[in-house]
Amino acid sequence: MADLTHNDSIQLPETAFEIAEHLGFSKVKNANWAWLELAGSVLSFYVVDRHERLNGLFRWFYNDLGFCAREDYYSAASADLGKCITSRQGNSTTLATVLMLLAKQLDLQLDLLLLPGQTVLCSRIDNEVRYFEPLTGSELSKHQLHVFVRGELGNAAKFKPSYLKPASVKRIISRMIHEMKAGSIVAHNFEPALECCNLLLQWHSNDLNLNRERAFIAQQLGCISVAAADLAHFVENSPHDPVIELVKMQLKELKEEVETFH
Repeated sequence: MADLTHNDSIQLPETAFEIAEHLGFSKVKNANWAWLELAGSVLSFYVVDRHERLNGLFRWFYNDLGFCAREDYYSAASADLGKCITSRQGNSTTLATVLMLLAKQLDLQLDLLLLPGQTVLCSRIDNEVRYFEPLTGSELSKHQLHVFVRGELGNAAKFKPSYLKPASVKRIISRMIHEMKAGSIVAHNFEPALECCNLLLQWHSNDLNLNRERAFIAQQLGCISVAAADLAHFVENSPHDPVIELVKMQLKELKEEVETFH
């Protein structure tokens, strides 16, 4: 698997394929063959007019190929880019990523905007900016983008200018790992969920919430000393966090448990 501590080695779709296989999900070979087939086929939509090029890409992607939202939307499979390409089903992040990569084949700029709880696409052609819902390809207004944010964070949530900043490859893959982690936890598949935390901490070592999450997952696996170490790290480095007293109680309870060895 690629060394995720070196940003120069982080690429799409290759790194995402490698991470999914590392976690025990889709296979790199299958995903790569499916991607190469798509990347070659999309070139037939390379017409002179860039607006028509984009429209042709969307029609082909949704109508002809049938890409759509996965039924088990919040599963790890839905957040697995390789599985999205081979099954033609995914969540907003994986579908948007496939479209972004296909657009590059057509010399079109499609950026991913990572809103809270939702990924959307942003097209820039001749200084015209348009937003799209990656699950269906429908166009969105800025008001609808704000609706997504309020739906995730509450009606009082403001729309931050940073939400319109195109996501880097590192942020896109981080979002996928977070979503695979969440899907694994929902399925009580804690081993890959723990490894997702480990991978994310390579890039985001200062994100103490990841330590709290890893502590919860490690506890489910019976790795009490690992869970206690993560909670102790959180307490030491976030003394003024609103949940600090709760975390201290959890840490006290963990220290009273007996370590389970595998």
